[in-house]
Amino acid sequence: MYKKFIEHTDIRDKLIFIRNDFNVPLSNDGDITDDTKITESLRTINYALDQKARVVCASHLGRPKGQKDEKLSLKRVAERLSDLIGKKVIFNRETTGPSIDKIKKDMKGGDILLLENLRFNPGEKDNDPDFSVELAKDIEVYVDDAFGSSHRTHASIVGITKHVPLSVMGFLLKKETEYLEMALNNPPEKFTIILGGVKVSDKIGVIENLIGKARTIIIGGAMAYTFLKAKGEDVGASLVEHEFLDVCKNILETAKNKGVKILLPVDHIAANKIEPNITIRMIKPGDGIPPDMIGLDLGFNTVSIFRKAILESQMIFWNGPMGVFEIDDFSGGTMAVAEAVAESPAISIAGGGDTVAAINKAGVRGNISHISTGGGASLELMSGISLPGLESLTED
Repeated sequence: MYKKFIEHTDIRDKLIFIRNDFNVPLSNDGDITDDTKITESLRTINYALDQKARVVCASHLGRPKGQKDEKLSLKRVAERLSDLIGKKVIFNRETTGPSIDKIKKDMKGGDILLLENLRFNPGEKDNDPDFSVELAKDIEVYVDDAFGSSHRTHASIVGITKHVPLSVMGFLLKKETEYLEMALNNPPEKFTIILGGVKVSDKIGVIENLIGKARTIIIGGAMAYTFLKAKGEDVGASLVEHEFLDVCKNILETAKNKGVKILLPVDHIAANKIEPNITIRMIKPGDGIPPDMIGLDLGFNTVSIFRKAILESQMIFWNGPMGVFEIDDFSGGTMAVAEAVAESPAISIAGGGDTVAAINKAGVRGNISHISTGGGASLELMSGISLPGLESLTED
């Protein structure tokens, strides 16, 4: 996939629109608790400012459902962005209209404007043509740097590209796609996929698309219990997606035929409820989980098996925690996997909000080759699904 790239595009003195992903986590008081998505956007923004472009930035935040919600205003993002780039970011409470038109007209080279939350306007999610035209008004170059939204057919992702002369990739989007397409199209022999989280249904596409390319697939988290149930094991009250049991059986059979190892938990840490400071029970290999208990983390034998496979890998793609890592009693498996991935000599790619939070909790962020800013988008791309945001960009 070869798309136009901002660094190979003349943007000097031009009015450009950068679609960012500033969908940052917020505290109950509205404070930004993790500014990673803002800091990851800086390379593209600073490059554009250095080129004396007139920069209009835009993003969504949360799910306001087409209504203005002060708690989801991008004002805090504008303030944080100003601190990071060392210059004032013009902020406006609108996304389109006369006030925005005037600011665009008055902007000088090196100025930067951040629009209000795009999803305050219902036309954003609806990919409304009229809203797309308004966003594109006077824009000379559109820059997509929002990988986390590239799987959405929204006005600021797809619609706007139909009304601007040129649509190109920013540095972050280029970096994201290069890493993921390396795993998707040209992985080394010892390619390991680590999948976790709640629902097996969210990850089926990745498994089915990559089962012939990966040597090892490690499955943990609640999704593992649907696979274990499909194998006939007793999983107690653990979450099982019964409608996917046959799918899991087919995947296990396909993996066996292709010589792909699928590693599932062999022992577990279980409890009656998902809450802190509760009595836990170690379920030994070969023992089923009692009917009144839930598997909530990897057992020690499983950690040892997973760790060995991870350390032998040349490339790793990881999406989803291995247990309820937010509660310390059930975090050991996820922390051990995070540490193994960081210790491995492999090229490591991690994505998904919970996965990133786990990596941060383990304190190993600096040892991961690439942390994707788009969990859902990375899963779709790794499932072989074309992303609308990438498809709509100008071909190089």
